Amino acid sequence: MKKKWILVSCLLLLTALGAHAVTPEPPPKVAVDSAMRVQAIDALVAKLNDHYVFPDRAKQVETVLRQRQREGKYDGITDGEQLAKQLTADLADVLHDKHLFVGFNPGLVQPDRVDGPPPKSLAEWERMAPPDVRQHVLASSLGVEKVDHLSPRIGYLDISGFPPPFLVGPRYAAAMDKLADTDGLIVDLRNNHGGTPDGVVLLVSYFVDARTRLNDIWDRDTGVTTQQWTIDQLDGKRYGGKKPVLILTGPGTMSAGEDFAYTMQALKRATLIGERTWGGAHPTRPFRLADHFFAAIPNARTISPITHTNWEGVGVVPDIAATPDKALAMAKDMLQRRLHGTN
Repeated sequence: MKKKWILVSCLLLLTALGAHAVTPEPPPKVAVDSAMRVQAIDALVAKLNDHYVFPDRAKQVETVLRQRQREGKYDGITDGEQLAKQLTADLADVLHDKHLFVGFNPGLVQPDRVDGPPPKSLAEWERMAPPDVRQHVLASSLGVEKVDHLSPRIGYLDISGFPPPFLVGPRYAAAMDKLADTDGLIVDLRNNHGGTPDGVVLLVSYFVDARTRLNDIWDRDTGVTTQQWTIDQLDGKRYGGKKPVLILTGPGTMSAGEDFAYTMQALKRATLIGERTWGGAHPTRPFRLADHFFAAIPNARTISPITHTNWEGVGVVPDIAATPDKALAMAKDMLQRRLHGTN
């Protein structure tokens, strides 16, 4: 599930793919025939041309996929997982987009949503999600893995993902209430595999004192650029814009995790410690290709109003280099010295 979690929302992807994603019984094995291969590839080409964030690059992919079809590269592939991996590799040869991939589902992929935007409330999401998906998601950590005091003055927050605010809001509020009495904070994103931009906005909002513009998101499907601003009214205690924050990063910091690190760094609100992050910046959504195939296609672009770019393909570069296994100890030592006035 790691790759799926990297999408704009793993939670929405689970819903789109169907309840099989969390059921213990595997569906019967599916043999992929010529008609299924053609349908999947044709749909992939069409969806890329209609939705991929860079239309000219989508045309380049179409040329490559059609050439490899003519060469018979896919003709002997009867295993769905193998075909999905091969198509993903062929996409990567042209686009190098970290979020773009083709997936195989031995159950049935549900049709694309045509009834409006993704859910914005818990009630909407509960109506949309199958019961076992709801149970699985709500029983999880929702990305808040650990909230602790490393010392009386130093807080620690381990975040593995950024679900939508309507799901994770109470968890963030409880975490920030618990950490409010600390004088400095370490936010651990070393194993953060992404989530939603809105989830990032919510957590960043706890670390500013006034309404602040964060990233803009340009949507190819609508042509509209949406400005993201911090949230004025929070359910938990605001940490504020003055107390020091250190963020731990590494190759396992992905997508929305990178968004949080990049945004806090651009705002000069945090010091990043660790290694360069994964390098995927494009918001993404799932599209059905055939009964058993789907594609995660980046259809939007994140643009910082400060840097006028993003971290796609390059990752977020930390302010202080450290191997992931030593980053926490280094951050704690730096914070202790800073709080005691010896740094």
